[in-house]
Amino acid sequence: MKIIKKKKINRLIYGKNKTGGRNNQGKITVRYRGGGHKKKYRIIDYKRNKFNIKAVVKTIEYDPNRTAYISLLLYKDGIKKYILSIKGLKIGNIIKSTKDNKILNIGDAAPLYNIPLGTIICCIESIPGNGAIYSRSAGTYSKLISKDKKYAILKLSSNEKKLVSLNCIATIGSISNNNHKFKKLNKAGNNRWLGRRPRTRGVAMNPIDHPMGGGEGKASGGHPKSRSGVYSKGFKTRKKYKKSSKYILKK
Repeated sequence: MKIIKKKKINRLIYGKNKTGGRNNQGKITVRYRGGGHKKKYRIIDYKRNKFNIKAVVKTIEYDPNRTAYISLLLYKDGIKKYILSIKGLKIGNIIKSTKDNKILNIGDAAPLYNIPLGTIICCIESIPGNGAIYSRSAGTYSKLISKDKKYAILKLSSNEKKLVSLNCIATIGSISNNNHKFKKLNKAGNNRWLGRRPRTRGVAMNPIDHPMGGGEGKASGGHPKSRSGVYSKGFKTRKKYKKSSKYILKK
């Protein structure tokens, strides 16, 4: 996939302030954050609600805020929007969003009721009109495996099976940059550029600071836990009364 740089579109890009992991009172709420390279945020169109207006892929660009690449679309009516780039999408391709029962190509967006069974899809809505939340990371995708009167069953990249309304919009294809998982950070400085500071191991702390701290020499430790005492291996933390739990068929 050819990545190109182009003059920035001010309407779609704005400055992004750093927090250093601090809240509005200046207190650190997320540790080990700070520094990092300057970033600008690109506004991504997750709703794909410009129906039956064709768009040309003008660029495929790197986005510092996400693992996937992004594509700049120029619609026939002159509007420009960024979307998450789809694997196989090339500069000059024409894509569209449609509610009609037409032949769909890579990069096209359509409601689930018009997408054939077995199709690889990504950027899927959870609630119609709210914008995509599923399958947005580099190389991820879902598979449409079943439909009934109201819901479609999706198989996510995690092998989880989920019920989603047939009126939700999804994009045909899988997300670009599927080699991201093989990327290696070659030195500690790479993490610093990303705004991550060095972590202190729990066993190196005092007992007052961490459940795994204290002890003479290396006698401390025990079962791996978080700073708040929650077991970090095998302990389920999902809330039982979460509303979306009823839409999960298989974990």
